[in-house]
Amino acid sequence: MSKLSVYVIAYNDEPNIRACLESVTWADELIVVDSHSADATEKISREFTDKVFQHEFKGFGQLRNEAVAHATHDWVFSLDTDERATPEIRDEIRQTLERGPEADAYFVPRRNYFLGRWIRHCGWYPDYRQPQLFRKSRMRYREELVHEGFDLDGRAGYLKTHVLQYPFRDVNHYLIKMDRYSDLMARRMVQQGVQFRNHQLVTHPLYTFAKMYVGRLGILEGMPGLILAGLYAYYTFLKYARLWEMSRGRASFRSERGVL
Repeated sequence: MSKLSVYVIAYNDEPNIRACLESVTWADELIVVDSHSADATEKISREFTDKVFQHEFKGFGQLRNEAVAHATHDWVFSLDTDERATPEIRDEIRQTLERGPEADAYFVPRRNYFLGRWIRHCGWYPDYRQPQLFRKSRMRYREELVHEGFDLDGRAGYLKTHVLQYPFRDVNHYLIKMDRYSDLMARRMVQQGVQFRNHQLVTHPLYTFAKMYVGRLGILEGMPGLILAGLYAYYTFLKYARLWEMSRGRASFRSERGVL
């Protein structure tokens, strides 16, 4: 069976890092890439592995590629600090590698917990991100600031079992993270030459709300669904407000460190 490297990128996530790493102690190799955390993230990480590396944050795409570069095995599993690998996904990964993978990269479904419940609507389940299990020699992340894409030289597949994600502890934590993500997303749009249009401050947030609450059945989640749709509309408004600000050279300097 092929051996597996697991990598985790981290920054100031002391509340999550221990549970995250405990969920992947079965890996053949565990790598943590930290962006100079000011809390106990690095210290806790070293309880689980001596392969803890420090890298300045220059965008999530570049950070992920740096993490993959530290992996010594060809098969890699990516786990974020707010995610947990379940025994079921562990077993499916092992079975996939043991029988010989039929694909070069695999998307993994995620179950998200927020506001006291597991969210199944609003587009939050199965909530695939980039392939989380992949052959190192066949996949590379695009070096984008945030919401980074990937390039795959080969075939993609899907695993059936999920990882668990606890993306936000509460509404305040959501607002803190989205303050940073909206800034990074606006910077990415500027880099890509996206032009600001006045209507984007109205139509895009409204569309986001309708898509999550109606189109993706957030209405079935009760109050958590309504709150989520409103929060995502706010994030959408904020990133376009910052795009307007940046397009006119009015944005103040912000640190390039990330909130993971």
